[in-house]
Amino acid sequence: MISDAHLGLKAAIGKVFSATWQRCRVHFMRNALAYASKGQRQMVLALINTALAQDSAEGAHQQWRVVADQFRAKLPKLAAFLDDAEHDVLAFMDFPRAHRKQIASTNPLERLNAEVKRRTDVVGIFPNDKAIMRLVGALLLEQNDEWQLQRRYLSLEGLGAVSDNQTQRLSAVPTA
Repeated sequence: MISDAHLGLKAAIGKVFSATWQRCRVHFMRNALAYASKGQRQMVLALINTALAQDSAEGAHQQWRVVADQFRAKLPKLAAFLDDAEHDVLAFMDFPRAHRKQIASTNPLERLNAEVKRRTDVVGIFPNDKAIMRLVGALLLEQNDEWQLQRRYLSLEGLGAVSDNQTQRLSAVPTA
């Protein structure tokens, strides 16, 4: 599950879903840059990105600690922030490489929400709740098809590597 660091969301995810929680990398970066002055932000961004660019979870955690240590003298609050957020931000590194880009942030969900907002703003006033459900439902089905067929947002093969379920083989033609 991916979200910003909202404490209620974190608690619900842990309690209801028993799932790994990933702090959105984009939201984290915004929060981290708030600890730096305008002149320091590019440097802070570059250093944190060195940890996020590592090939392995171990390498990412090692680099994360090196980066946090570099900030201890001049930006102690940022260093403490990095210490607290390390495991939450780097949770995506425990998943297959093919999925890391998709699960590191909430950007796909935010893009979907923006598209729903854009389309509903065009209509303006809906005659009833069913009309809203029809439009939003159609948008969600369209997005589902795009993710499943065109982009292959998360491949079935890659999901098999992290799934507790047995591998399912989907046939394009139903068997009789």
